[in-house]
Amino acid sequence: MTRIAVGGFLHETNTFAPTKATYADFVHGGGWPSMARGAAVLKVMRNINVGLAGFVAAAEANGWELAPTISAAASPCAHVTRDAYERIVTEMIEGIRTAGPIDAVYLDLHGAMVSEHFDDGEGEVLRRVREVIGQKMPLVASLDLHANVTPEMVEHADALIAYRTYPHVDMADTGRAAANHLALLLRSKQKFAKAFRQLPFLIPISWQCTRDQPTRGIYQQLAALQSEAVPTLSFAPGFPAADFPHCGPSVFAYGRTQGDADAAADKLVAIIESHEDDFDGRIFSADEGVLHAMELAKTAKKPIVIADTQDNPGAGGDSDTTGMLRALVRNKARRAAIGVICDPASAKAAHAAGIGATVTLALGGRSGIPGDAPYKETFVVEQLSNGQFIAPGPYYGGRDMDMGPSACLRIGDVRIVVASYKAQLADQSMYRYVGIEPTEQAILVNKSSVHFRADFEPIADQLLICAAPGAMPADTATLPWTRLRPGIRVRPNGAPFVPQRSRSTG
Repeated sequence: MTRIAVGGFLHETNTFAPTKATYADFVHGGGWPSMARGAAVLKVMRNINVGLAGFVAAAEANGWELAPTISAAASPCAHVTRDAYERIVTEMIEGIRTAGPIDAVYLDLHGAMVSEHFDDGEGEVLRRVREVIGQKMPLVASLDLHANVTPEMVEHADALIAYRTYPHVDMADTGRAAANHLALLLRSKQKFAKAFRQLPFLIPISWQCTRDQPTRGIYQQLAALQSEAVPTLSFAPGFPAADFPHCGPSVFAYGRTQGDADAAADKLVAIIESHEDDFDGRIFSADEGVLHAMELAKTAKKPIVIADTQDNPGAGGDSDTTGMLRALVRNKARRAAIGVICDPASAKAAHAAGIGATVTLALGGRSGIPGDAPYKETFVVEQLSNGQFIAPGPYYGGRDMDMGPSACLRIGDVRIVVASYKAQLADQSMYRYVGIEPTEQAILVNKSSVHFRADFEPIADQLLICAAPGAMPADTATLPWTRLRPGIRVRPNGAPFVPQRSRSTG
């Protein structure tokens, strides 16, 4: 029987964010499943939208036996601590080393992990795995669409396969695609030629959405370029908030011959570069967005949904900034709700006060983001929750969520979801669990950039993007870059990056 060692280690690192990812964050998981080891991995990784879950299902359909090691993920934030990285990777490597006879390794990785001691977190994971299994054994990994792929990652893996949707509704499908490619490798006993290309400009995440052009069309053309000669082709728009030389979009292809791989990669790069002008769009300030939403809501039959994109916990924000909340209250928005503001102390105070009580709080605003501060006001406690619920929408895909002690607070006609843990508001259940029915609101403000669209587009009249203070600027050119590769444009049609030393001596 074919035997495959499997594991997962995922983190999207925003090196400009205020808070690092500790081992405890991986134990909890945030919006991801909590850490699992050994046989427990195969119990957790079933019927959910995660790469490893998709691989497990496909492996079992193929009759493969699985040797699980560890699965761990944490919400995006700043660097993974050295302690967390080494503890998790050491356990994964030891699991592979002691798994007994195996025929291949599959890993569910993100592709944009930066630790305190490694710029290229995944490249180092793959290097260590390769050191254990040798050069001949197949090693395949699935990646996030936002992966900042490096030459080292490509070198050590026999195939890297990235998601094709943002919102990421195809994470499990990508795990299945990795299983299909691994089956090809095992049947043919031959490796595919690799082609890797890095693109010359950063793409802001708000314009990476695959429900809109140009990205939607790019992925359609990508699918058409795949063939028997090029069975696997990926485009990763990248995560444009990691200050190291390999941050940015990339294309990677696997072909029967080097010529096949190179031709597919070059054609896809040309398609993407031809759309540089299209990777842009309208972003409102907090007050502009709220006032526009209020005007639209006068005639809308469904909610106007606003993305609080710069405090997106899915991109490294702490999910606690108050700019959009202040704008809702300041402009006297009616039937409005915002979530999730992560503030364990305020949630605890609400629970102590009880439903119906009024509490005076300094809510949120503790990330140290310039232009943001705690919001000191008196709120009504409308509902309380222990924070445990299922998120059934297409992004979370039925995951068990644990937001910790939570509350619905109200000020005026604005309701706020307050939680003890952060997770991107990408599911309608993240309002309902504290008693807010999202479909009955005139305005919803979600701390998310794109993932929320998978569950909220069907209930929305219109979607707006707003930029209030936060850790993930909507305009990548505004980040204080110091270590990008020379010449890459810091936004579409933006200025090329020049290293500081060159600036001072030029």
